[in-house]
Amino acid sequence: MRLLLAAAVSVLTTFGAMAGEAEVRSAQAAIDGQLRAFLADDGAGAYRFAAPNVKRIFPTVEAFMGMVTNGYAPVRRPKNYAFGKVQEMSPTSIVQQVLIVGPDGKDYEAVYTLELQPDGTHLITGCSLRASNALSI
Repeated sequence: MRLLLAAAVSVLTTFGAMAGEAEVRSAQAAIDGQLRAFLADDGAGAYRFAAPNVKRIFPTVEAFMGMVTNGYAPVRRPKNYAFGKVQEMSPTSIVQQVLIVGPDGKDYEAVYTLELQPDGTHLITGCSLRASNALSI
């Protein structure tokens, strides 16, 4: 039931978004790819979606995965997730909300920032996480 509600929220909020459809798809593909890599215990795959600013702070896959494991458990091991609101902050910057049910069964809101890269893809520049009641019925 939570996933259905989250999917409905995602559809409703995405249609009202300012960002273009291609940009939204690119940003969501990066987040989805990283979350799937986390779930598959593919640290190198997850690290591939990190932007250069993140890689400067966490210069190895091990350092990056340590940070995610210790500080972002709901992102590291989501039970499920759905995209929420999205906003284009500039022609090269997108903010994407992701509604997550964490490994503890609690609801979380992750707000990702992404930057357009020279190759036309988006990479993740940051993620803030907080407990949320957004998925509750």
